[in-house]
Amino acid sequence: MIEETEKANPNIKYFSDEQYYSANLDFADSRIVHDGHEMVDYQTGSQHRIWMNDQAENYAPHWHSALEIIVPIENIYTCICSDTRYVVEPAQILFIPPGLVHELIAPPTGRRFVFMMNISAVSRLRSFARIMSIFSQPLWLKEEENTSVYSEIYNLLLQIRNEYFGVNEFADLSILSLLLKMFVCIGEHYDQQENIFGDITPSKRREYIDLFNSTLKYIDEHFSEELTLGTIAARTGFSKFHFSRLFKQYTNYNFSDYLCFRRIREAETLLMRPGISITDVAISSGFSSISTFNRLFKQQKGCSPSEYRRRCAASSQKKQS
Repeated sequence: MIEETEKANPNIKYFSDEQYYSANLDFADSRIVHDGHEMVDYQTGSQHRIWMNDQAENYAPHWHSALEIIVPIENIYTCICSDTRYVVEPAQILFIPPGLVHELIAPPTGRRFVFMMNISAVSRLRSFARIMSIFSQPLWLKEEENTSVYSEIYNLLLQIRNEYFGVNEFADLSILSLLLKMFVCIGEHYDQQENIFGDITPSKRREYIDLFNSTLKYIDEHFSEELTLGTIAARTGFSKFHFSRLFKQYTNYNFSDYLCFRRIREAETLLMRPGISITDVAISSGFSSISTFNRLFKQQKGCSPSEYRRRCAASSQKKQS
């Protein structure tokens, strides 16, 4: 049984101290990043990897297909994404969604738990599209700001860690069920906060949620094609005006902004591959015009696609030297 160190909140059993980490568990960190893409070294026979990292090693801008969750236990840990700096303090939780380009900066000393979770099976569920709209950027949970959801998420992460390092032959299934519970918790928290769709009946809200989950999934699968507000609205049976209003309530994005965000996110990933031309990146990401691509990319990222590629290359070279 894993002992935990009690801290300020009696409802939370916090991650334990050094005595626990000296147990016969392998927390070795072997992160492999090539051309900006991290190939996650999952534990043999598992779809996940969890370890305690105490290395003062930085990671240049990169992306991976796993959901990364970082929980510092001693000293800060910094993540930079889209020019936003997340300085995560001990006991805070940072979720970095799959496919999102980010940089990690470690302090000279410190420790943090890192969770790399393969959520590909979960992401195929119809209702998961709503979760991915919440994860359009890193999700940063702090006890003092997210009281109603923080303790539940923290305790779920503890259970996931315990299952991972335990002897339960059904650990992967147990972890999957805990992940599902965590996503439901996050989704319900944000839906309650935002009161999406206003004052309508529960059955009608359920109908709208199913419809917009399906819509987001369709956009995610077809973003590189020519999608218009009119064609997507027609798929839902709503007028363009009504669809736009509901879409904004559900995602906090205008339709065109969401489509642009999804395309730029794909472009970020492709730009980290030096063998692909800027024009091919634009086309593969769904932009029909290189000038439009350059303008929107600079608008969102603060630099041109070429500049972004140079920065990523420079960061990688600096790390390798």
